[in-house]
Amino acid sequence: MEHFDIDQAPLEIERKFLIEYPDIAELRKMPNYRVVHMEQSYLQEEGDFPGGRVRRIVDGSSVAYVYTYKVRLSEMTRHEFEKEITEEEYREMLTRQTPDTITIRKDRHSFLYRGLTYELDVYSFWDDKATLEAEVDSEDTPIPIPPCVTLIKEVTSDRRYNNSQLSRNKGIIT
Repeated sequence: MEHFDIDQAPLEIERKFLIEYPDIAELRKMPNYRVVHMEQSYLQEEGDFPGGRVRRIVDGSSVAYVYTYKVRLSEMTRHEFEKEITEEEYREMLTRQTPDTITIRKDRHSFLYRGLTYELDVYSFWDDKATLEAEVDSEDTPIPIPPCVTLIKEVTSDRRYNNSQLSRNKGIIT
């Protein structure tokens, strides 16, 4: 793995919400709707390797592999290093999957609402709830909740809903 300067990586600012399981037909009506299937695995730190995650992303007949490493600056803001990798690199990195974790399988539904791009994740281990994220330019940006979802609560600061934690707990919120 090449060396990277995480302090030079772009900032990611996002808010996350727990929502009721969505009506997929209603989601499909949203502007710029798109869905991809993801398999996401978390990697342990090892020597000079910082850990992070790898994703296999299926978009129709296209498959991409992505490595991501984040450094948390606040509950909402992180530096995010992301790099597309080959299938061979992906398979090699999977040998470093954190022990006792699961690979998260989810469908990511993306759409626009009131000028923001939303990512709604439907997980294979939940049939009654999902998560909704919005990336914003600043931590104080208001987040309008789209009419096609029913909000349960904001979980931006609740680490139990982080994908890495869901991977450790096999989707069970404790």
